[in-house]
Amino acid sequence: MFRAAGTLRGCRCISEFAAAAQGEGGDGDSNPKESSPFINSSDAAAEKSQQYDGKNMALFEEEMDTSPMVSSLLSSLANYSNLPQGSKEHEEAENNEAESARKKPVKAPQLGTLMGVYMPCIQNIFGVILFLRMTWLVGIGGVIGTFIIVFMCCSTTMLTAISMSAIATNGVVPAGGSYYMISRSLGPEFGGAVGICFYLGTTYAGAMYILGAIELLLIYIVPKAAIFPLEGLEGPEAEAALLNNMRVYGTILLTSMSTVVFVGVKYVNKLALVFLACVILSILAVYAGVIKTAVEPPVFPVCVLGNRTLVWKNFDVCAKTIETANATVTTQLWRMFCDSPFLNATCDKYFMSNNVTQIQGIPGITSGILADNLFGNYYEKGDLIARGSMESVEDHDDPLTSANRYVLADITSFFTLLVGIYFPSVTGIMAGSNRSGDLRDAQKSIPIGTIAAITTTSLVYMSSVILFGACIEGVVLRDKFGEGVHGNLVIGTLAWPSPWVIVIGSFFSTCGAGLQSLTGAPRLLQAIAKDGIVPALRVSNSTCGDTLSVLVLQIFGHGKANGEPTWSLLLTACICETGILIASLDSVAPILSMFFLMCYMFVNLACAVQTLLRTPNWRPRFKFYHWTLSFLGMSLCLTLMFLCSWYYAIVAMVIAGSIYKYIEFAGAEKEWGDGIRGLSLSAARYALMRLEEGPPHTKNWRPQLLVLVSTDAEQNVEQPRLLSLTNQLKAGKGLTIVGTALEGTYLANHEQAQRAEQALRKLMETEKVKGFCQVTVSSNLRDATSHLLQASGLGGLKHNAVLVSWPRNWKQGDDHQTWRNFIELVRETTTARLALLVPKNISAYPSNGERFTEGHIDVWWIVHDGGMLMLLPFLLRQHKVWRKCKMRIFTVAQMDDNSIQMKKDLTTFLYHLRIDAMVEVVEMHDSDISAYTYEKTLVMEQRSQMLKQINLTKNEREREIQSITDSSRGSIRRKNPAAVTTQLSVTEDPPAAGKEEKPEEEVQLIHDNTTPATPLTPGEEAQSPGEQIQRTWTEKCDGEPAKPLGAVTPEDIKDIFNMKPNQSNVRRMHTALRLNEVILKKSSEAKLVLLNMPGAPRNRTGDENYMEFLEVLTEGLNRVLLVRGGGREVITIYS
Repeated sequence: MFRAAGTLRGCRCISEFAAAAQGEGGDGDSNPKESSPFINSSDAAAEKSQQYDGKNMALFEEEMDTSPMVSSLLSSLANYSNLPQGSKEHEEAENNEAESARKKPVKAPQLGTLMGVYMPCIQNIFGVILFLRMTWLVGIGGVIGTFIIVFMCCSTTMLTAISMSAIATNGVVPAGGSYYMISRSLGPEFGGAVGICFYLGTTYAGAMYILGAIELLLIYIVPKAAIFPLEGLEGPEAEAALLNNMRVYGTILLTSMSTVVFVGVKYVNKLALVFLACVILSILAVYAGVIKTAVEPPVFPVCVLGNRTLVWKNFDVCAKTIETANATVTTQLWRMFCDSPFLNATCDKYFMSNNVTQIQGIPGITSGILADNLFGNYYEKGDLIARGSMESVEDHDDPLTSANRYVLADITSFFTLLVGIYFPSVTGIMAGSNRSGDLRDAQKSIPIGTIAAITTTSLVYMSSVILFGACIEGVVLRDKFGEGVHGNLVIGTLAWPSPWVIVIGSFFSTCGAGLQSLTGAPRLLQAIAKDGIVPALRVSNSTCGDTLSVLVLQIFGHGKANGEPTWSLLLTACICETGILIASLDSVAPILSMFFLMCYMFVNLACAVQTLLRTPNWRPRFKFYHWTLSFLGMSLCLTLMFLCSWYYAIVAMVIAGSIYKYIEFAGAEKEWGDGIRGLSLSAARYALMRLEEGPPHTKNWRPQLLVLVSTDAEQNVEQPRLLSLTNQLKAGKGLTIVGTALEGTYLANHEQAQRAEQALRKLMETEKVKGFCQVTVSSNLRDATSHLLQASGLGGLKHNAVLVSWPRNWKQGDDHQTWRNFIELVRETTTARLALLVPKNISAYPSNGERFTEGHIDVWWIVHDGGMLMLLPFLLRQHKVWRKCKMRIFTVAQMDDNSIQMKKDLTTFLYHLRIDAMVEVVEMHDSDISAYTYEKTLVMEQRSQMLKQINLTKNEREREIQSITDSSRGSIRRKNPAAVTTQLSVTEDPPAAGKEEKPEEEVQLIHDNTTPATPLTPGEEAQSPGEQIQRTWTEKCDGEPAKPLGAVTPEDIKDIFNMKPNQSNVRRMHTALRLNEVILKKSSEAKLVLLNMPGAPRNRTGDENYMEFLEVLTEGLNRVLLVRGGGREVITIYS
């Protein structure tokens, strides 16, 4: 019967404690708590007690802690909210700081597709490049070249938007936008690396917008505000003065913007609509101006000397002389090139040789100028901006004078530079996904709004390229700062009704875009910091109480009380200042292009990986995507990165790769169900299936170790140096499985097994052993070890060698089952064709921190084992512990062997194996068996016999009888079914009537029910835990009374001392003694001795003798590694 009341009370307590713990600190990783309506959600725990009160649900009372009812699940799903604190909540927090103790309910988001996604994307995409550089790009690259650039960039963002829409509609996207999508799709390493790159790109975008605003201010709005005057300066001096002005005013504007963002994001949000209106009005003014040129082109004359464009400054008439009152009078232009205003003055040679022409800067859309602007005109820095269709008389030997009077190219231009400068104008497509928390229906609005915004802006950009080429004279297009049109903004000359519409509108739009960047970048860094995956963004601080996990204080993850990321804003302003110190818009644009392109590339990669993996959770609502489109977008991003600047691309990739490896080695372990984990699973499955095709070739053989360790009562590993040796053997980079066995039942020892697994993982981490750990629980240690041997590994990725330490004190211990288990392990590895490595005196082996500066590793090659004895020293010498040791190989020659030829053959064999080692052949001549050998064998056999008759402990007797019972029960029953009776009696019940009292000498087998040695029958399973089962072996098979085990008669003792040693044992003892004598003579000073391990005897009656032989063989040696091959070749001379 279910104990419902107690269960309910316990669950209420657990729910209250869980709710309190989560309310205090969230989860143990200090991640922002994500509410979940699914299983194990603490939000529904408080209501569970009421959910099961109905009698109809009493059957499911035991499921309360793990499985909510369907009704509560649906209710939680309907009310599910996991949205970040948006701008509205920031405003509420600022306006009600005095009432911060009282939590206000968050209003439901109300933004739709138009205002929530489309308009923000439009505002972020249209920016400074359109107003300040688009006409120059058309003039330099030509209409065709610029159209190709625009088409490539817009195609890249469109493909990225399709991939982003698929990811964004595959579930809720909280704060972080693109960072969240990439990190949850590709894992924390990729997410952190790309998130930092996207953060840097957004930050440098802010610097670019600020530099654009300052350029508008100092060149077009108030040129006289320059702190470093440009008047009278030429060449590098004028350029340096302009850059210094940009740095000073840029720093001032950055400080002002950062202050506005710090004071409150609500001011930025209130100004956003104003800035958006400026952008739209400016673009409409350009289109209106284009239409007007078809009817009445604006008057913007350009003065050309020969074919050179003149800077229209300090002169009013585009002519050398003018006729007034029947007289010829020189103009201001004459005075600029001549030393006096008189007609007989000495003038510039080029000025006198060429005519001055005034051409129309905006001929209009119907003028046919498009044909002249189709192809590009690239310049070196300092080249003259010339009109190719006009004649010019030049003397190439005549040096250029009065250079500041001509319009010059300020930078060296080429196609890839134009790509890098233009690409930032198509960024900003993430604005909608970044605001997912404020959207009414994010999964519907993000794809529609983003794709519509990209379509609109792409059409505007492509049409602008054609319209600019069709309306504006080529020399004006190539005049970056409008020096030839009275210092006007070139795109402003095309606008209607006035150029000031564009100048003022673009100034405010660039300021607004800069504010948006300074608002968004700190929040992106805050989202990365709150995830806790980048160690540099966090510092640990422990809370009171050992029951709570260590909480992580996010330096950049918190700020003011309303959630404003103050520290992130400060860091963003500092990074942005580095971009402002560059002071050149054309130099900053390629930098942020790299970071944005890398971010977009990984968005496409994330979509492609998720699509190809076909994970069950990949169910995006947006259906118009395909993995080929994602790969095409990724390829375009990579191509554009190297087109923009190959060295910037390499630097960006190095930064992202460094962050990736940093997070991988030092970051927090996160399981987000990302695609990289799924990709790893798919790759692992494919590799495992390939391994099943057949055994590996000898050239690919490497030790795949199953390391068997034992644990104490506290579940601590008793032989930690065994893992040190494992680490030193892992130059082969093979599989490592560390396993241990526990005695008992799995249900009763589950927690104990978990503690043992944790201890193994901790020790593996300490010893830097990369692999897996496995704990097996069985009724006895022998079976548990056998299960480990059989079941470890998966498919073709299984162990081929077993590493186990020599049983310590096997002679002195009362429990002889340890060494018997060891011998059974030797037999099982032989049967399974596994190699066996047995280090003796493992505590004397070096740790990973020790170093041998000299010494030898001696190999005693007695029988061929497939080359294991050759391979293991080579692997050990790859490790820094054994690197300085030299290798020596000894082999044994018998009476009939040619020792000289053996040495030559072995030297040749090692040469072909590419192994450097000294070779020595030891001759062992036949000799008579000494009396000492005979006596030692006799003592060994007497000890073995006495152990069986006298020194068996109670536990040993139980095991002895159990083993006899298990092996002979069937045959005994067939011979005499009535001779053997097994009585099962519960200790609390009295013996049945008619049963005789058994003598005290009879052996009684008492077994605890929790660890049965044999499977229980259904009747036995019904007994409650703690009850004991008594089994009595009443008679021998022949019907005679059983002699009490342990009762020794004088005749038995006399037989022991009169016994003669077995001749086979005498020969084995003789071999062990002779080999030990030779090994001690040659290798007593060796750092490690590797030795062939003899096989276990087939007859189990000689197990004790086998252990004695091995003990004699290795006696007197400090470190010995007994090696037994697996029955296959592991080393080859072929390449």
